[in-house]
Amino acid sequence: MTEPLAYLLFGLAAVVAVWAGALTVLNRRVDNPLFYAAAVVEVALVATMVGGFIALATTDRDVDGVTFSGYLLTIVLILPIGVAWGASEKTRWGTGVVVIAALVVMVLSWRLLQIWQGTSV
Repeated sequence: MTEPLAYLLFGLAAVVAVWAGALTVLNRRVDNPLFYAAAVVEVALVATMVGGFIALATTDRDVDGVTFSGYLLTIVLILPIGVAWGASEKTRWGTGVVVIAALVVMVLSWRLLQIWQGTSV
């Protein structure tokens, strides 16, 4: 997990969070463009998960493998669950769920970087 990758994931998730937040304020539901944006983020997250497992298996760093693996699996699951929940919600708060899911992805990407660098507390 490199800093540029963590910042990329953070930025992509931030775009989805802001977009979903705007839809929440406008009292609109999850639409196709938001869904596609979340799908782009998810592709990046799956690639990060695969790369993270490969890096974990080949590294000499002192990384807590169980915690790192748990974060990798969790970060991949959060956004699809949030988007599915948000799309099924008939009120404006469906997009609010997507906002929360994207914010969680942002936090998890930051934590993955901290764990990889060995600065986790």
